[in-house]
Amino acid sequence: SLSPLTSQTRERYAKQTKKLKRLGFFVNFDIQFLFFSNKFVWKTFEMPPRKRRKVDNKAKSSSKTSSHGNKDTRTYSHWLMKSEPESRLEKGVDVKFGITELKAEPNQTACWDGVRNYQARNFMRDQMRVGHKAFFYHSNCKEPGIAGLMEIVKESYPDHTQFDSKDPHYDSSSKKDNPKWFMVDVKFVRMMKRFIPLSELKALHLEHKSTGGPLQNMALFTRARLSVQPVSKEEFDFILSLEDQKSEVLT
Repeated sequence: SLSPLTSQTRERYAKQTKKLKRLGFFVNFDIQFLFFSNKFVWKTFEMPPRKRRKVDNKAKSSSKTSSHGNKDTRTYSHWLMKSEPESRLEKGVDVKFGITELKAEPNQTACWDGVRNYQARNFMRDQMRVGHKAFFYHSNCKEPGIAGLMEIVKESYPDHTQFDSKDPHYDSSSKKDNPKWFMVDVKFVRMMKRFIPLSELKALHLEHKSTGGPLQNMALFTRARLSVQPVSKEEFDFILSLEDQKSEVLT
């Protein structure tokens, strides 16, 4: 359609169009000015829609994603699991469980109960598989660090302690028909050839952050509060290689 267009109208449309484009909007019409009967007129012409750039929805990494909304979507097969080797009473119960206690269990196997962090639970529930290897990490003690190796021998099932009112990890909001918390069974594999202290790992982590080494993003330092942590294959192999090296860090 044609209609008279004053200079003020032309200027207003030009400013509005420029502003919209600057803000990232796509103006899907074109204003053309015509001289007709000694007057400027304008006419709108519908333009074809702009082609949108195709978005590649495929993950850039070849790693599989995990279920249940884990923030970390990579799939792991190596872990670091923390437990306390020194006595500490929690609600009147001693929660001490070091690698020597695991070794003393029947068949050197025990359930890994008491995890009450959702992300740690998700790692156990969604990703841990029979045959996965894990570092047994001594935490909340005089000298924290990696004490030994264990293996996942039973995949996730409901943690019985959430239903036991006498247990320090009791959760009254969890129901047997819809449990919140899960655990796995682990089996002692061996002690480390030498204890790998946290101080040594931390020094290497700081060094690798600047040099690009294998421990630069280790969850032990980037997600320190997690009691169950993923370990990449590169991190796992590097830490094992430390067994045959003398620590240069004073503990």
